[in-house]
Amino acid sequence: MGILNLTPDSFSDGGQFNNEKSALEHAEKLLKDGAEIIDIGPQSTRPNAEFLSSEEEIKRIGNVISLIKKEFPEALISLDTFYAETVKFGFNEGIDIINDISGGNFDDKMFDTAVETKLPYILMHVNPSYETMHDKIKFADITLSENQYFSEKTTELLEKGVNDIILDPGFGFGKTVEDQMKMIDEVEYLGFGKFPLLIGISRKSFIYKPLGKSALDINEETQKLHLKVLQQGAKILRVHDVAEAKKTVDEFLGTV
Repeated sequence: MGILNLTPDSFSDGGQFNNEKSALEHAEKLLKDGAEIIDIGPQSTRPNAEFLSSEEEIKRIGNVISLIKKEFPEALISLDTFYAETVKFGFNEGIDIINDISGGNFDDKMFDTAVETKLPYILMHVNPSYETMHDKIKFADITLSENQYFSEKTTELLEKGVNDIILDPGFGFGKTVEDQMKMIDEVEYLGFGKFPLLIGISRKSFIYKPLGKSALDINEETQKLHLKVLQQGAKILRVHDVAEAKKTVDEFLGTV
């Protein structure tokens, strides 16, 4: 899954792809480098990012989804939003997957919209509100806490009729460095093996800050962690650097 941020304020690539021409060019590069899914994000969710309404998200997306679908019909598109209305817009434009960082917590219509659209739904572990999503919590046992959350949320989704669920442990959202490293070590235990796992650690601070490096200078370390989670059963890597991640996936596939 290659990341296409349409934002002026994302932490590592803000403002680079927030017009139709540059977004289309970047989508082409992601696909050429080996991405199978393009994750379109109209709103940054980094700490202290500008908060947008659904209307502003939709305006920012514009024709980007339909243009990518027309130009690259083989590409799967996920839409990174926590708004049901943005999902409905994206569905009409041709998206294939809902990527909701809020687990339905920020918009009570999200789960019903997933039912209506019949799209696969990415369920992320996150703190309960937009205001608290980056508050660092020291969990007694992060893996146990994640599995309790996933158990409750997937039960609700399945009861509503959403059957195609992907789990995202939520790296970079309200978790200590220690807990995130523990999550890496215990990926195989997340989600009870029932649902595919998406891992999004690309350019995350829990990797680069302890090393005294920048977000753009940790490719080697990131790929080692990617290989580790693949070996534990992860199915999707959400990344900025698709070509490098593709090498890691190929290396992994060569050993299984």
